[in-house]
Amino acid sequence: MTTPTVLFVCVHNAGRSQMAAALLERIAGNRVRVLSAGTQPVDAVHLASLGA
Repeated sequence: MTTPTVLFVCVHNAGRSQMAAALLERIAGNRVRVLSAGTQPVDAVHLASLGA
């Protein structure tokens, strides 16, 4: 049996897709391989996605 892979993609990969990936990793553990990516990655996490 193969482990499913889930890829979360957003434009900058600076908050939303990383949070979604972290939540799924927390819930699913090692039952899935979780990745996050951006189509136009940036160097830093977007502070608004953290509620700042």
